[in-house]
Amino acid sequence: MSTTPSPVAPLVLAVANQKGGVAKTTSVASIGAALAELGQSVLLVDLDPQACLTFSLGIDPEDLELSLHHVLTKGLHPAEAIVTTDDGVDLLPATIELARAEADLLTRTGREHVLRGALDDLAQHPGGRYDWVLLDCPPSLGVLTVAALTAARGVLVPLQCETLSHRGVGQLLDTVHDVRRYTNRDLEVWGVLPTLYDGRTNHARTVLETISETYDLDVVEPPIPKTIKFAEAPAAGRSILSTNRSGKGARAYREVAAALMTRARRRPGSGGRR
Repeated sequence: MSTTPSPVAPLVLAVANQKGGVAKTTSVASIGAALAELGQSVLLVDLDPQACLTFSLGIDPEDLELSLHHVLTKGLHPAEAIVTTDDGVDLLPATIELARAEADLLTRTGREHVLRGALDDLAQHPGGRYDWVLLDCPPSLGVLTVAALTAARGVLVPLQCETLSHRGVGQLLDTVHDVRRYTNRDLEVWGVLPTLYDGRTNHARTVLETISETYDLDVVEPPIPKTIKFAEAPAAGRSILSTNRSGKGARAYREVAAALMTRARRRPGSGGRR
């Protein structure tokens, strides 16, 4: 984590798709590591009770005494639960207790704002100032995903390049519309990130063109290629930028991170949540 305080609030980006198996967690870990390589201070937030992001970065959820669950339901300051990782990013980890947290939040007034409030508190903490906060949303459109969208300035949608993979995108965009209307009017859809892309076929490109035309969404490029190297990285507790630095997957995520930084700079109030 950078020791130089950020002059503005972080850019909070939710990575969301209620469909599983679209490389959402891989994208959060890899984009975070790539942003860190570019000199950015980065916090990743694991909002999935399955804790896949936490595990993939070399942290055993069962060894954790404090986690996001305590932040959202017990009032713990997020700085007390953050852990460092070997990939140069910090992590607000998840455990299976987060499943209970979602149920607890259902009866809480203002539940949609609980994560935003925690991140605002963190931004005021001397050791909690980040350039980017990436939110790894669970594969659902429940309370935790809505809280993430309420806290975010933008949302990125990983999308597997297969025919049936985009069937849930419309539901996600309906949720984004509701969040804009009721809890976060400034939320922007930053686009679709094509994943598990097989460049040897025309089928994947056709799917991508269809989703772009149907929902009028930008496509964040380059597409993330399908490679076995992604499956090997979590076993090492690192992102692919560490386990296969010069591979095509790592190169693609570096380009995506650079593209996201370019987009952030051209937006009004870049670097801060509006």
